Amino acid sequence: MSQLPQVWKLLQNYVRGTRSKDRPITKYVDSHSFLSLGKHERKLDKNVNFSQANVQKEILCQRLQISLEAWTINDSSEEFPTSDDLQWGVDHRQLHEEIYDLLGNGALTLEIVEKVIALLITERQFRPVQLFHRLEDFYQRWCRGEFIDAPPSENLPQRKSLEMITQNQAMVSDRRSVIAYGGGNGIGLRQVDIYTGLNVLILLLELHRYAQEQAELRQQINFYPSSPPDTDNFFTSQLLRIINYSDAIEIGNFSNIVGEFLRGGNFCGAYLGNANLMGVNFSGANLSGAYLGDANLAGANFQDANLIGANFGDANLSSVNLSGANLSRADLSSANLTGANLSGANLHRADLSRADLSSSILNDSELCYANLSGANLRDAELCRANLSNAILFGANLSDTILNHIDLSRADLCRADLSGADLNHATLNGTNLSDTILFSTNLSDAILVAADLSYAKLNGAKLNYAKLNGAMFLGADLSGVDLTGVVLSDADLSGGIFNEADLTGADLSDAVLLGTDFSFANLNSANLSGSNLSGAMLNGADLSSANLSYAILDDTDLSEANLDEMTWGEKQQWEGVRGLETALNMPEALREQLGLR
Repeated sequence: MSQLPQVWKLLQNYVRGTRSKDRPITKYVDSHSFLSLGKHERKLDKNVNFSQANVQKEILCQRLQISLEAWTINDSSEEFPTSDDLQWGVDHRQLHEEIYDLLGNGALTLEIVEKVIALLITERQFRPVQLFHRLEDFYQRWCRGEFIDAPPSENLPQRKSLEMITQNQAMVSDRRSVIAYGGGNGIGLRQVDIYTGLNVLILLLELHRYAQEQAELRQQINFYPSSPPDTDNFFTSQLLRIINYSDAIEIGNFSNIVGEFLRGGNFCGAYLGNANLMGVNFSGANLSGAYLGDANLAGANFQDANLIGANFGDANLSSVNLSGANLSRADLSSANLTGANLSGANLHRADLSRADLSSSILNDSELCYANLSGANLRDAELCRANLSNAILFGANLSDTILNHIDLSRADLCRADLSGADLNHATLNGTNLSDTILFSTNLSDAILVAADLSYAKLNGAKLNYAKLNGAMFLGADLSGVDLTGVVLSDADLSGGIFNEADLTGADLSDAVLLGTDFSFANLNSANLSGSNLSGAMLNGADLSSANLSYAILDDTDLSEANLDEMTWGEKQQWEGVRGLETALNMPEALREQLGLR
């Protein structure tokens, strides 16, 4: 163990380009040389557990740190020297050569980049603004193809590729060598150019993210990978060209290399249509106004991202994380959002028409005024979500969990809510006309002034729901549990309630013209002041029900149970049908009607 510090010092000197008596002078240290310790390796104690991979990372981190510091040294009194390259310690040509030499071997990893940035921050020589401008200048030149399109005598990617081929041939017999970045063998001209450009992009993204956390740097370092937004509101396509260029070697190459570094980046106004960005990390990023139509974003992370006005039309967003993201006014029409996490997301006025949100999670999300017409929300969770004034015409919400949701004034006409759980939901003024509500749980829901005309409610649970002023014109509630429901002032004209359970229900002042209550349970129900003209109550249980001042013109009470029923002194019974067959009619009423 006592020899380990000496070996480490030797490695540090090796990286910094210093010379010792037992090794020759070299122009630069290539990635394959990092672990070729030669005779020094044999001096290590046999008990030392020496990890080549870890040492390789340490050496690479130190080399990157030293280079990034050296590139910002200048001999001018000015912060940013002008076109005179001599004022920089490392001029432009030398800088470009060193970048290709240092970053052309393979992809930087998140672990290495984070360590290098941490090392730079602790050093006094760290000049982030100068470093940003120098790297950004290289990046823009690289994006234009300046280096790979250069003539052979000046072509840096070609020079680096040839050097690597020579090195690889020399190292065929060296079994101890380890590639610095996880690449190297078999890397060609395009790979060198792509690795170099993407690594510079990674460093710029990390500098941007670091600067945005520092108040004094926030305005000085603002990186736009796809170039700044166009003043004429046109999209910028530079980043898309980079993605396609990178993926020309292998599909998903860009995502695999840069994907984790996109977090917190500035991509507003970028055109990324049809891009392959599967599994990338856009958390906290700014993609406002960006176009990602038809893009493959499956498994991507957009947590807390700014996606205001972004276009995701027809995009693959399956299993993405959009929790806390701002998607107000975003276009997600026909997008695939199956299994997506949108908890706490802001989707105010977003367009989700025909989108597939099956099995997605939208708990606590903001969807007021959103367009979800024709959307598929089957098996989704929307607990405590706000969908007030949303459009859900023809949407599929079967088997969804909608506990405590707010659907006030929403349009759910012809939607399918069969099997959905709307326990304690708020649906004030909601349009539920012609909606499928088979076996839907609306227990304790608030449906004041809701329109349920012609709704299919077979097997639904509405016990203790508040339906004041609701409209049930032509609705089918056969066998529905309406125990304790409040339907005062509601319009149930033409509704079908046969065999429904309305025990203890409040139907006071309700409009029940031609309503079918045959064989329904109206025990202890309050029907006072209601209009039952033409209603069918044959076989119904009206025991202990209150019919005071109810209008009973042409009402059918055949075989109805009137045990302990309450009626008004001036109740009009003319035109009531079936009284002669009614069961358990109170004696006082018999006397009043002369039916002894």
